[in-house]
Amino acid sequence: MPANENTCGGFSGEKVPLVPGKLWLGTKPEDIGLTLRPGAKHIGELQAWDPATGKKVWSHNFPKSQLFGSVLATAGDLVFVGGTNDRYFRAFDAKSGELLWEQKTNSGIMGMPVSYEVDGTQYIAIQSGWGVDAQRIQDALATQNVGVENNVPQGGVVWVFAVKK
Repeated sequence: MPANENTCGGFSGEKVPLVPGKLWLGTKPEDIGLTLRPGAKHIGELQAWDPATGKKVWSHNFPKSQLFGSVLATAGDLVFVGGTNDRYFRAFDAKSGELLWEQKTNSGIMGMPVSYEVDGTQYIAIQSGWGVDAQRIQDALATQNVGVENNVPQGGVVWVFAVKK
């Protein structure tokens, strides 16, 4: 599961009129604060849990990025995830958490990876394009002086990878 650790935020609800087509959060966007816990060693974290025991099996930390993307687990014990500000799409071993492969894309990845098969070959497809909430979190983290830069380009590209057997 994707997780964001060590971040805190808050705001007070406020009567803000709804304007169709405009961002509406129930408060002024500039009033939403986001801070990093002092001494935090990472922000984003990919976690694997055993549902039978309720215990965390492994985790992979992202020191300078939130993890704001969906995760895909395959029957072949692969876990695919994007969602970081370094623009990488990664594959992990589902049992050990070992990073098996990564590919830098044109932008950050927020979308859900999908798996499909054509003529016996498995493919993984993902849309690379940063924005909305991930961009807002990135903007806020960049102001915290914790080494996070606000340099993720916008995107809009579909990447497709074949899985070797």
